[in-house]
Amino acid sequence: MPLRRLLVLATAGLLLTPGLAAAGISAGTPFPTNLLTTPDATQITGLRVDLPRPDCATHPTDCADVAVLNGLDGFNLQPRVSVPFDGPIDPSTVSSDTVRLYDLGCLACAPIGIDQAVWEPGASTLHAESGELLKQHERYLLVATTGLRASDGAPLDRTAFLHDLNFGQTKDEHTKRYRTELRDALQATGTFTKAAAASVFTTQSVTADLEKIRAQLGESTPAPAHITASFARAQITAIVWNRQASTSGPLSPSFVPVPALDVFPGSVGRVVFGTYESPDYETPAKVIPATGTLTGHPRPQGSNTLSYTLFLPAGAEPANGWPVAIFGHGFTDSKQGAPWTVASSLAHSGIASIAINVVGHGGGSGGNLTIVTPTGPTVIPDGGRGLDQDGNGTIDSTEGVNAVGPDALVSNRDGLRQTVVDLMQLVREIQVGLDVDSNGTADLDASRIFYAGQSFGGIYGIDFVALEPHLVAGVANVPGGPIIEIARLSPSFRPLVGIGLLSRTPSLYNAAPNPPLFTSFLENMPLRGEAIRIDTVPGASAIQELIDRNEWAQQSANPVALAPYVDHPVIVQFAKGDRTVPNPTTSALLRAGDLAGRATYFRNDIAGPGGTQLYPNPHTFLTGIGNPATALVALQAQAQIATFFATNGALTIDPDGSGPVFEVPIAGPLPETTGF
Repeated sequence: MPLRRLLVLATAGLLLTPGLAAAGISAGTPFPTNLLTTPDATQITGLRVDLPRPDCATHPTDCADVAVLNGLDGFNLQPRVSVPFDGPIDPSTVSSDTVRLYDLGCLACAPIGIDQAVWEPGASTLHAESGELLKQHERYLLVATTGLRASDGAPLDRTAFLHDLNFGQTKDEHTKRYRTELRDALQATGTFTKAAAASVFTTQSVTADLEKIRAQLGESTPAPAHITASFARAQITAIVWNRQASTSGPLSPSFVPVPALDVFPGSVGRVVFGTYESPDYETPAKVIPATGTLTGHPRPQGSNTLSYTLFLPAGAEPANGWPVAIFGHGFTDSKQGAPWTVASSLAHSGIASIAINVVGHGGGSGGNLTIVTPTGPTVIPDGGRGLDQDGNGTIDSTEGVNAVGPDALVSNRDGLRQTVVDLMQLVREIQVGLDVDSNGTADLDASRIFYAGQSFGGIYGIDFVALEPHLVAGVANVPGGPIIEIARLSPSFRPLVGIGLLSRTPSLYNAAPNPPLFTSFLENMPLRGEAIRIDTVPGASAIQELIDRNEWAQQSANPVALAPYVDHPVIVQFAKGDRTVPNPTTSALLRAGDLAGRATYFRNDIAGPGGTQLYPNPHTFLTGIGNPATALVALQAQAQIATFFATNGALTIDPDGSGPVFEVPIAGPLPETTGF
């Protein structure tokens, strides 16, 4: 049985206790609440989530999800709050004045309102999302006030709430302490006389594990990176990528976009291929084991040999070596893709670039690169990090980045975090010194390390930029979060959500499936800023709750949750009407990190001839150099990145100058609709 239903039933039982029958409509215990936790001294918060387990025989997927959530040290940083009632209320009285949150660690701070409200008549429950991202490992008071009204306009009845708060009998010490904590919070915030229902809850920690791993990486000096092969640009005729796409079939050949290195002819002087060792904190199930956020110590489960591709500029090398930009590729892509399309622009500005494969990307480890030169081919491993998780004999383009089975709720959280670890280790390798020409000096400047990433690379890139202190500046191109919101709003990824709903036991797919799209499910959720929605769609509330749980479980890799910790100079590039990472998810990131002033907004709707739409989907505007119609925009966006890095993050140019195609920063309010 869903958690919120349990709270509703428990509240109903209280309200119907003899002698306490309410004359009017009463509210019950809101969610989240620290009543659903247990003390845990190993955690920063001093507690751990303790949700009741459903019947694992009839609801095995829910049971597995609860096990994941019960390993966390607090609740979601942007929770779906729920307030149950014992009868109907007037939805028009729901607002940020009548339902609000208070930061108990900052009583002088303004209250936090709500957004995306939903009234569920069938369960007499109000749902809403906190109006802003909350702080990590912080206590909050959630209050539903007497400004709410019953459906007939009558005031809510506070009798049961006050009796339970002040006189309710219990032998449970945890409940006693909680009631004291709740009373104190209501008094401290001046809301005791206004509260019709209230709860205290603590948010989870999101940065603890990666901060500890970052410290561990700094405790020892890594072995220098290995150089597998090095070629002058002029030596490379072509490169064939023989990707391992199956466990037993032949390799799948394709061409690496070598001609992209000549966008600025003569800018790239050398291409270097090599490897380095990085500690692997993931288990074979693609999960980083949970440890206490206060006293626990994440431990490597093994080691990964990671392949890198390095592009060095032509010309005289600076005395301290070349400044270098780490470039992060996108979802389904690899280091054989997007990094090649930006290398020329960066090299043209005197900046080297280097790339690795994300966890689960690049095909299987049995693939190779055949580098064709005038003197003959050279074959080297391609560094694929994919694996056949489902045992069907194929290795898909992202297979291995997600947790599966009982840990499916973790999704790609730990694949993203492991990728951040690998990038942190790459920074250490650059600091140790990468000697490409074997002359005894480092060829990369360890004091000028930058980061740029596209799409998925922008997503884990925000995490990386937030947590890696040795970066000078960073650029995230078309990022967004949380990933479950990207998936449900994106036409590209929504089928994955549908398949996930269908694969649960019992299924949560609440419409007739429409294979192969699987997009007909109805979650009935409003966008930010929309009016309260009356939800009478069967099964929609269960999907809403699952979306909240997905976000909750994955917060420690959610760029929205990490954005407040970005203190390097940054640019966030995004495009109007992006169909892959929809605009509301980028706006969430910008809002959380207070980064709207650092946003570059590509106006795809007017970027075409005569002020028309340029791309059907502008998600790849940074890398569209192969098409004359889009190359100008791509090179303008790349020039902004190159200039930003060349000036150590001091100068942010408008890519099209005084033209209207790029807004630097975004001219209007952050977009909260998809724009497509």
